Amino acid sequence: MCAVYHKYLRLDHLPHIWCPGCGNGIVMGAFIRAMEDLKYDQNEVVVVSGIGCSGRISGYLDFNTLHTTHGRALAFATGIKAAEPRLKIFVFMGDGDATAIGGNHLIHACRRNIDMTAIIINNCTFGMTGGQFSPMTPKGKKASTAPYGTVERNFDIPALAQAAGATLVARVGIYQVNLLRELIVKASHHKGFALLEVISQCPVNYGRRNQMGDPAEMLEDQKGIIKSAGLGQGLENYFGQIFQSEQPEFIEEYNKMIVQAQKKGGCDV
Repeated sequence: MCAVYHKYLRLDHLPHIWCPGCGNGIVMGAFIRAMEDLKYDQNEVVVVSGIGCSGRISGYLDFNTLHTTHGRALAFATGIKAAEPRLKIFVFMGDGDATAIGGNHLIHACRRNIDMTAIIINNCTFGMTGGQFSPMTPKGKKASTAPYGTVERNFDIPALAQAAGATLVARVGIYQVNLLRELIVKASHHKGFALLEVISQCPVNYGRRNQMGDPAEMLEDQKGIIKSAGLGQGLENYFGQIFQSEQPEFIEEYNKMIVQAQKKGGCDV
């Protein structure tokens, strides 16, 4: 990586612990390139992560960072944004972290439309803890907890986020790294809750178990997953930004309520 990006990394924490062929490092690389495009003061950026392989990202980045408990990254991020609205918040989660134990926090972060960017790295499994199936494991795929294949349907994260109230939703694959960089920049400029689903690969705990070949072959498989992002809008062959709207943002609405309460001199109870 070019030395210009070294300022965004805690070099003393490298090399990373991710498996060969994992997509997390590619996402992190796209993120720091997006930070170079955005030119934010590093002291005004907060990176929050949950538990899982993707949770390690916060440890390698030289911003204000917080490695939180499983499924609670968005809850911590909401508290940070409410306390310091000026900060630029980026939340990294895995598919299990975000849609299983963290699913309730996810839908309410979307509903509130709080101004932050959530990046869900979807490798279709709980990669760090042994390859259990997650809410994003496709039906029929094997996992350590589904040796004969899962019988459940998986979520469509963009459809879920849009229905819950997120105001910018996108899906992108690891192999579309330049598009990912552009979408991170666009999501950060968006006023409201922006969610990026990044289709990634876990060659060890998911790929081997499902005989999906090497990491390069798993990248090819991503194209079929991304083309399924139709959301019933005739977008079956579309990738990138899926949905965007302008809605009231949580912190701004909350501050309006504070001003109104101060004018009245207290609550009407």
